[in-house]
Amino acid sequence: MLRIGLFLMTNLAVMVLAGVIFNLLGIQGILAANGVDLNLSGLLLLCAIFGFGGALISLLLSKTIARMSTRTQLIEKPQTADEQWLLDTVRDLSQKAGIGMPDVGIFPMPQANAFATGWNRNSALVAVSAGLLERFNRDEARAVIGHEIGHVANGDMVTLALIQGVVNTFVMFFARLVGFFVDRVVLRNEQGLGIGYFVTSIIMDMVFGVFAMMVVAWFSRRREYRADHAGATLASRESMIGALQRIKAESEAGREQPLPSNMKAFGIYGNMGALLASHPPLEDRILALQGRQR
Repeated sequence: MLRIGLFLMTNLAVMVLAGVIFNLLGIQGILAANGVDLNLSGLLLLCAIFGFGGALISLLLSKTIARMSTRTQLIEKPQTADEQWLLDTVRDLSQKAGIGMPDVGIFPMPQANAFATGWNRNSALVAVSAGLLERFNRDEARAVIGHEIGHVANGDMVTLALIQGVVNTFVMFFARLVGFFVDRVVLRNEQGLGIGYFVTSIIMDMVFGVFAMMVVAWFSRRREYRADHAGATLASRESMIGALQRIKAESEAGREQPLPSNMKAFGIYGNMGALLASHPPLEDRILALQGRQR
């Protein structure tokens, strides 16, 4: 369940880099042909190219980034009973969900966690933590795996990439409008585009990028309920509820601490606050599976 955080952080880094390149290449110069006027339609088109390009790169790199960030070891030939069970379970649930067999891996994290990522439903990666395999019973672990396979089957990564492309476009567009305003109105620069424009637009890329992450996180929270339903369907509703209850108990016991600091907010526990949380509260997810609402 780390995939959204990894995707968001990768995309933000790509967007900041794209903004720097956007400015250094002097592309903006062609948009100020009339001295103080911006070609807004041309600017929007270029921002769309860079914005969707950033989201696409993030999507295509998602498996590689996830493996590197979590130190996931792919299971090529099972060496233990747990590895064999994990491989067989992913194969069985993938067939039930109608997707191609994903790559399967384990990452060395004491915390119970899992993620699925990949650029399409037939070329995905499903990985679970060592802690989950050690402490969860087979039914609970199967439900968590079903949840992750549900993300793949539902095309969540592609959907979020498209949403990210849209918000990226407007982040870059409005960042450059603010930069133009600061350069021409506040600093009163009348000779091309000055340093005020370049510095301001890059800063606003990052500021607006945080708001864009809030939008994507909101959509992510909606998709989590669908993935929980998939886990309940592929495994069983009782197992999915049991897995979420165990996760909640471990969270309350403080077992989330082993998460790396740069990923802590994007783990299964989501402790970054409501607006940037990629997952809904565990209580709400449990109530939804029980057919109740808070």
